[in-house]
Amino acid sequence: MATEIKVPVLGESVTEGTIAEWLKQPGEAVAVDEPIASLETDKVAVDVPSPVAGIMSQHVVAVGDTVEVGAVIAIVEDGASAPAPAPAAAAAPAAAPAAAKADTPAPAAKEELLTPAQTMSPAVRRAVLEHGVDPSTIKGTGKDGRLTKEDVLAAAEAKKAGGAAPAAPAAAPAQAAPASSGGERATERVKMTRMRQTIAKRLKAAQDNAALLTTFNDVDMSAVIEARDKYKDLFAKKHDIRLGFMGFFAKAACLALKDVPAANAYIEGDEIIYHDYVDISVAVSAPNGLVVPVIRDADKKGFARIEKDIADFGARAKAGTLTMEDMSGGTFTISNGGVFGSLMSTPIINPPQSAVLGLHRIEDRPVVRNGQIVIRPMMYLALSYDHRLIDGREAVTALKIIKEAIEDPTRMLIDL
Repeated sequence: MATEIKVPVLGESVTEGTIAEWLKQPGEAVAVDEPIASLETDKVAVDVPSPVAGIMSQHVVAVGDTVEVGAVIAIVEDGASAPAPAPAAAAAPAAAPAAAKADTPAPAAKEELLTPAQTMSPAVRRAVLEHGVDPSTIKGTGKDGRLTKEDVLAAAEAKKAGGAAPAAPAAAPAQAAPASSGGERATERVKMTRMRQTIAKRLKAAQDNAALLTTFNDVDMSAVIEARDKYKDLFAKKHDIRLGFMGFFAKAACLALKDVPAANAYIEGDEIIYHDYVDISVAVSAPNGLVVPVIRDADKKGFARIEKDIADFGARAKAGTLTMEDMSGGTFTISNGGVFGSLMSTPIINPPQSAVLGLHRIEDRPVVRNGQIVIRPMMYLALSYDHRLIDGREAVTALKIIKEAIEDPTRMLIDL
């Protein structure tokens, strides 16, 4: 008996997705609840599980196709009645190219060179491009030796450690030679992922619809660094989590949003929606792009809980296991470009939110204290906001509250 595999419900307001990768090929055995395909939505990549055990009979849609919730994407047959034509059909076309190769050796060689790229799934291809690794030097651990995303990530880590460094220089001269002799330089056209398309649309919509403005300040990180150095070992021992800087900024932001509620509000039509809670979206870099999971009720949580939430989000973002619920909502965003070395930026708000706090790298700079020039670990802060809702005075006040709380962390304890 054949069972149709349909696109499951993907989450609130998500009606369609794109087939990113087939995890089961025709002819392969499938267990109950085993993922058969990876589906990319506007926010996250989700696996489509099989509700029955059997043999994958056929793919109804191809990688890259857009499918709606409830659409049939594959057929799974009972193990006893599974047809063999699917693998055979796939083998038949393979024989024809083989004959063609015999007659035309040159094209055959070209086709063999293209084979590794052709067999890479979109997810693997994106990982290769993002991490700058040479797929021909990586041994695949997937079905039939195919590359997996984990293979690419492992190769990227090895490259950082110096293990794969020699491969890059070897490939460079080979590519440079045709260019110097007048030949065409290689290019590759890769379709944008659904997530990247959504990011692009949302950021452009923010620029088109909001009156964006950014105010800056700098903050002396001495007190926070001192507190962190003093208590990090005790904190880690008691809470089993590292004490980072994001917890301080999250709590400081909660103080600011309490005093400047417009920075924690939305515009909806001709109304303003104020929130009596603070759900902080934390921008996290994932293999497929930037994602913003939400720390719920950050104003009611302590440092340990906030740090655990952030660490969990970071780990699951890299593993691609964040859910729709993780990223829904959010009343304010914190984006830390400092981890990548950014000195200063003007972050764009995350609609429908009205403000975003940008953090940057910490560096020693000369500042004046009590008439003396001293060296302090300084950071530039940026608060981008929707000027339709937030006045300049309110934005500057909110950023000043954050600055004062970071420079004197005691304020966070006594609600100042």
